Amino acid sequence: MHKDDLLFTIEGRPLKRFGSQGQQKTFLIALKLAQFDLTTARAGRKPLLMLDDIFDKIDPQRMRHLLKLLSGGRFGQVLITDTDATRLHRALDGLDLDIRFFHLSHEKPIHAETFERTVAR
Repeated sequence: MHKDDLLFTIEGRPLKRFGSQGQQKTFLIALKLAQFDLTTARAGRKPLLMLDDIFDKIDPQRMRHLLKLLSGGRFGQVLITDTDATRLHRALDGLDLDIRFFHLSHEKPIHAETFERTVAR
């Protein structure tokens, strides 16, 4: 089954046609997290959760809420990609997460960044 084979709705209207880009992105993230839970239940262990460029169309409040959800330890190892490093640094500030940044560029080799940050508890 492909995701395009399913009809997702908001208040009875097709999400693809009537949902904002932020609503569509938020729905896809929720679907991805549900898939994570299903895979965990079936496999008996947590898979790697990969979230590719998920913050592009969602507002900072939703982004922060998702990152807080991920910081609860429920998801294990999470790999997030983003084209805006500053946005991601700002969103992760103060969360109790073990974070590593890897900067990828066509001109340079992979650069790993480790940094000290204040964690709100």
